[in-house]
Amino acid sequence: MLEGKAVLGEADMSLRMQQHAMRCASHALDLHDVEDYRQIARVIKQEFDECYGGGWQCVVGTSYGCFVTHLHGNFIYFSLGKLAFLLFKGAMPAPPFS
Repeated sequence: MLEGKAVLGEADMSLRMQQHAMRCASHALDLHDVEDYRQIARVIKQEFDECYGGGWQCVVGTSYGCFVTHLHGNFIYFSLGKLAFLLFKGAMPAPPFS
């Protein structure tokens, strides 16, 4: 288990949620091969959907760039070992113009 070795990059969420995200990532790595990014991300996303409501997105990998819009208080980017984790709850789309 790699818990406690996570390095925080950026976060816009409570410390409790940040710790939860890092524990989830560590747990997902215990369950799946380190190269199975899709399954690792699925475990984290499902946990956050259950605990904090639906709409969470999770990206796991070793080399990627992105720009996302997220709901205030629902974003974290951190690394654990060689993997980078991006977890966020997407912003609600604006209503269409009439």
